[in-house]
Amino acid sequence: MSEDQEPSFLEEQRNGKTILVIEDDQDISELIRLTLAEENSYHILLVPDPSQALQVAKSRKVNLLIIDYYLANTNGIAFYDTLHAIPELQQVPAIILSASIEKLAKKLEARNLVGVAKPFELDELLEIIAKVINEPASSVNGDKTAPKIC
Repeated sequence: MSEDQEPSFLEEQRNGKTILVIEDDQDISELIRLTLAEENSYHILLVPDPSQALQVAKSRKVNLLIIDYYLANTNGIAFYDTLHAIPELQQVPAIILSASIEKLAKKLEARNLVGVAKPFELDELLEIIAKVINEPASSVNGDKTAPKIC
C-alpha cells in the first residue's frame, strides 16, 4: 500500500466504514476499489498479501474484511482464522471470494462467513457488502439465516 493511500484517523472517521480488501490479483483488486470508491460511505484499504494485511488490520479500525481464498502461502479461510484470533477483530465480519466457493461451503458455514463466487456481478457484491457491513457482526457471523454463498 503506498503512502498516499494511508489516511489519517480523522479522514477514516469522516469517510465512514473501512473495508480491508486482501486480494493478490491486481485487476480484481482494482475493480473492487473502483466499485467501492463510488460508495461515499466506504474507505477502502487494498493489500496484496496476508503479512501486509495483518499489519494494516492491527493498526486500523476495520469494519469489514474481504478476503480472496487463494493467497500466497495460505488460504483466505486460514487467514481469516488468524485475523479472527486478534481480540479487536473478533467481531469484524468477513466475505470470502473464490472461483470454487461451493467447495468451501462447509468451512464457510462452520465460521458463519459469507462466500461470494468469482466472477461476481458488481451490483451483487455491493448489495452483499452493504448488508454485511451494516448489520451487527453477531447477525452476520452468528446468524444461521445469514447468506453464506452468493
